[in-house]
Amino acid sequence: MADSVRKVPVEERLFSLVLALLATEQGLTKAEILSTVTGYAARYEQGGDRASLERQFERDKEDLRDLGVPLETVDERGAEGDTKLQRYRIPPSRYQLPDDLEFSAEEYALLTLAAQVWREGSLSTDSRRALTKLQSLGLRIDDDVIGFAPTIRTRDAAYEPLSAAIDRGQQVSFDYLKPGQPSAERRLVSPLALVYHEGRWHLHAHDDRADAARTFLLRRIVSVVESTGSPATHRPGADEPVHVLAELEALWQSTIATVATRPGSEADVVLRNRPGTTDVDGRLAVHATDLDILADELAAFGADVRVIEPAAVRDAVRARWQSVVQAHG
Repeated sequence: MADSVRKVPVEERLFSLVLALLATEQGLTKAEILSTVTGYAARYEQGGDRASLERQFERDKEDLRDLGVPLETVDERGAEGDTKLQRYRIPPSRYQLPDDLEFSAEEYALLTLAAQVWREGSLSTDSRRALTKLQSLGLRIDDDVIGFAPTIRTRDAAYEPLSAAIDRGQQVSFDYLKPGQPSAERRLVSPLALVYHEGRWHLHAHDDRADAARTFLLRRIVSVVESTGSPATHRPGADEPVHVLAELEALWQSTIATVATRPGSEADVVLRNRPGTTDVDGRLAVHATDLDILADELAAFGADVRVIEPAAVRDAVRARWQSVVQAHG
């Protein structure tokens, strides 16, 4: 009775919802949540008008997702799209620190600083997610230390909507400009994982028009990422990011360009110190995941670098120089 008369703070209600969804493996239906979770149960009336309570639950779902909680929606087999039978859950593997990972108070402070670094950039929502998770561990954050945080700006505007689409299991579309194409192509995909490799963000997704897995470079997404309103046709596996990174690493290992650099030049210093670069008889073997991006980098060195092979990279660098000449004379 005490619970039925007191007003449950929103923080307590959200915390109770997270605990309930973490504790279930098969997920809970909306009715099970509203009738059992603290903050809803006291107002739940079997067979009564629950429209207000259901609207509150919908808002709470969005709040959790905005905080970075990986809330999954699971359709009942044979009843896809039936919201009454849908189940909700939070996979513990996606929302917990490893058992053997521990931080000292100083390390927590440094993690907090790292999160604050991004507060002015396009990843500012990620900062709030990280801070919320740190504070949920019961650590008191020193505001005086946070005040010294620097600022860094990032530019991958597609990251946030794609991250949200993965958490919500939504299909999305966007315009993607591949190297050498005169115009962008509209892509319809089910996002599976966002990974950071070789200094750039990549999206691994199922291309629903081509019916095949694809990896997209976020910097080549040239439009707003839009939700189609349909559920994703494929959902990520538990180790999806690990597998994607392994594939990108294998691609990086096998993709090599051989170049000659002017001794002592900036190109010579930068490329020699690039991870994985080896010197073979005075020529540098340079690794890359994306040869078009490598061509951009090599072209910027001008006459200080000469591409030996492959021919595709040599032609790409020459084409970039020709474009500069045509534009500026």
